[in-house]
Amino acid sequence: MSKVGIPNINYVMTMTKSFLDGEIDDITYWLDFPYEIEKRYRKMVKEDRDYAELIFDCLVEEGTNRYNDLSNAEFVKLIRKQYNYIMDVASEGFF
Repeated sequence: MSKVGIPNINYVMTMTKSFLDGEIDDITYWLDFPYEIEKRYRKMVKEDRDYAELIFDCLVEEGTNRYNDLSNAEFVKLIRKQYNYIMDVASEGFF
């Protein structure tokens, strides 16, 4: 998947990577990430529907929505797992 032409998808994935690298704390990520997805989702779908849906499913529905059920360490571990899965799928393609 070429990173050119998908600035909104790149933004939310870079935000997630920044969280995993410790540049964004967990509460900020938990609050801001769903907001950024909501704000950018239509544009993300226009960029790449499959990629956008995968990000929403993995990082919002199966990620930030579970924040209150997990310890901080468990939350980071979950987001890392979901991020790596998305990156693997994106590198192999969606077809």
